[in-house]
Amino acid sequence: MNTKNFNLISNFQQKYFLRKNLNKKKSLVENLSKNILNSLKNENNVLNILNDKIELNFKISELRKFKKYQNIVLIGMGGSILGAEAIYQYLYEKIKKKVYFFNNIDEKKISKFKKEVKLKKTLFLVISKSGNTIETISNFLSLNILKKNEKNIIIISEKKNNILYNLSKKFDLFYIQHRNSLGGRYSVLSEVGMVPAYLMGLNINLFRKNTKKYLEKKDSKRILNKNSIVLSDILLKKKYTNIILLNYAPRLQKFLFWTQQLIAESLGKRGMGFLPVISSVPKDHHSLLQLYLDGPKDKIFYIFSLKNNKTSVGVKAQKISNDLKFLHNKSLEKIKNSQKDALIQSLKNNKIPYREFKLFNTNESVLGELFSYFILETVMIAKLTGVNPFDQPAVEQVKKFTRKILN
Repeated sequence: MNTKNFNLISNFQQKYFLRKNLNKKKSLVENLSKNILNSLKNENNVLNILNDKIELNFKISELRKFKKYQNIVLIGMGGSILGAEAIYQYLYEKIKKKVYFFNNIDEKKISKFKKEVKLKKTLFLVISKSGNTIETISNFLSLNILKKNEKNIIIISEKKNNILYNLSKKFDLFYIQHRNSLGGRYSVLSEVGMVPAYLMGLNINLFRKNTKKYLEKKDSKRILNKNSIVLSDILLKKKYTNIILLNYAPRLQKFLFWTQQLIAESLGKRGMGFLPVISSVPKDHHSLLQLYLDGPKDKIFYIFSLKNNKTSVGVKAQKISNDLKFLHNKSLEKIKNSQKDALIQSLKNNKIPYREFKLFNTNESVLGELFSYFILETVMIAKLTGVNPFDQPAVEQVKKFTRKILN
């Protein structure tokens, strides 16, 4: 697949995946794709958020007053914050504001923040679908900023009887409704990700520009359908149970945390699932590569890289030693890409399944397209394997036990 935003190159169609499985499921997945496209019109469907025609639950005119804040704090857990973190890290050069993320319980981080940042000059976004997330509420309350009619707090939660929504009414805080049908890991292109993106100074329309591309455009749809069939087949056979996310582009690290949750929480059910492992490379060439290439053959590799169109830092080595001639005038990007290409050659030689996502730009459109692609592919894999991609019963069980222990 070749688009102006990224290429997707795969060796999945080699002899270890039978072509007859593709042909057998072709009509099934085409019907599934049509059903998903039609479901985008249903506002109660999770994937409705990929409909670029829907209106989000906020007005730009109402948010403008918050753009005066140079410090922004996001408080949330899992899918309520991972998307915004991915956006901030990937597009940091466009963002002129300082953004802080509280995505775990960390007493020292809270204490340090309260000492170093002027809270009155900071905007706080508190995000939780249920409105009852223990870690989110605990972090929010530990900042001691909750007062009547406080002007620098935004609450995003479902509009029902929950802690955050009730606090927003009691203290007259600015409130934005979280869609009831939308789980956190699918919410990045909704209010959950787009409100932070707007306040960071980004163009939220560009994120949502190509959300339906993989359901409507022939070549893009063909790639999505084919990969969904192959990956669902792999999942059912349980031969490859680990997905290694090899990251050659540091600014994609947070996006891969978002991807990790999407894959693990959507597909990890009924004794099936992929374990997504994020690996920073080429650093991990020197610690994990031996296992990757010569250990158990239970891994699929997703390789992420970004073409650097700007001047890259180079190596000047000619006058130092003749032994270093091979590095002279090579950019660090060239050296890193050589290591990536060498790894791909080894994967090919060892007949290990991989695919490479080669990104060409750092803009809102690229990230929006990546979010859309992985959401659609994950849902299609789940549908083809008979798994509900939208629930997380094991997570809910732990939440219930936690509340019981605290009470």
